[in-house]
Amino acid sequence: MIHIRQQLELLILPFYILYILNFMINYFVCRNIYNSYRNILFEQEAYENDSNLNYLKSRKFASWLDYLKKSRKS
Repeated sequence: MIHIRQQLELLILPFYILYILNFMINYFVCRNIYNSYRNILFEQEAYENDSNLNYLKSRKFASWLDYLKKSRKS
């Protein structure tokens, strides 16, 4: 459901463009398919909040952008 919310925020097509672009950048940096996938901004948000059944009720618009900020710090 988190991915559906992300897709709706970005009007679907831009979501997939950003998703693939983020994967490609991650792969260029780490050269590992699994790590590249897990470090996609959208996946980070989904994995971090998948057990929180109330997450979507309290989620702010475009919360996936917070993971962009986190990835720049590390």
